[in-house]
Amino acid sequence: MPILVVGSVAYDSVRTPFGERERVLGGSATYFSVAASYFTPVRLVGVVGNDFSPQDRQTLLDRGVDLQGLQEVAGKTFHWKGEYGYDLNSAKTLETHLNVFAGFRPQLPGAWKRSEFVFLANIDPDLQREVLGQIHRPQLTACDTMNYWIEGKRESLLETLSHVDILLINDAEARQLSGEGNLVRAAAKIHSFGPKTVVVKRGEYGALMFRASSVFAAPAFPLEQPIDPTGAGDSFAGGFVGCLARTRDLSEDGLRQAIVCGSVMASFNVEDFSLDRLRRLTEGEIRGRYRDFAALTRFSEVPVHREV
Repeated sequence: MPILVVGSVAYDSVRTPFGERERVLGGSATYFSVAASYFTPVRLVGVVGNDFSPQDRQTLLDRGVDLQGLQEVAGKTFHWKGEYGYDLNSAKTLETHLNVFAGFRPQLPGAWKRSEFVFLANIDPDLQREVLGQIHRPQLTACDTMNYWIEGKRESLLETLSHVDILLINDAEARQLSGEGNLVRAAAKIHSFGPKTVVVKRGEYGALMFRASSVFAAPAFPLEQPIDPTGAGDSFAGGFVGCLARTRDLSEDGLRQAIVCGSVMASFNVEDFSLDRLRRLTEGEIRGRYRDFAALTRFSEVPVHREV
């Protein structure tokens, strides 16, 4: 089942303690699309400038991503520059140039307006609702956001959240959005805004999924040498929503399986710069790491003393 994703396609300049790359392919919709493409077809809605290279376009096409919704306009592609310290937990933004993304207005090809699975990547909540307004009764709508929109466009974001089923958000943003310091209370407050499922991304500490009557925790995969965490959250979202679209199982068990798929894709993403690791993935590697995740949390019943 194809997923429709709307978000940024960008060029990133990234420096970590393990190296540096200039103007490599990035953007929320890009990472999401490549990760999700291992599970299901993807339809990408975004905008690039006329500096967007044929090679980078081919990278997406090679993964079977449908680019009918990718606008190309005169100007330069969105560019972000940042650096990470040794903990790799958060980026310091050095430069942000919106370029053609500043004037982006998403337009969906006709057939895409009946997409059943929709992911609204981290963009202006006004644009997220523009997309929702063009889609006829999707089966599942998920979205991401960030502190910039929580602080600067809170009312617009809350209006968007009233129309979505699942919110993916990091722990600091969950606290900021809800006004609650505790993540359990934060998730309960966010549920009242609309989303019935709240997925809290916690980087190297894994992910938590909160629903009305359940909580599920998945660890982050222990890696010997992560290289670049750029796009890890979007890769997580790609694996998560991609799995749901593939199985069409929105039950508790289906959502838990999807959380692990998201964690698998994020773990691969951080092993190299840009999309380099995701591009050379194999189905066998994905299945193998999924099994490794299961082994991480498998244990026997506690051997308590039995009362006589």
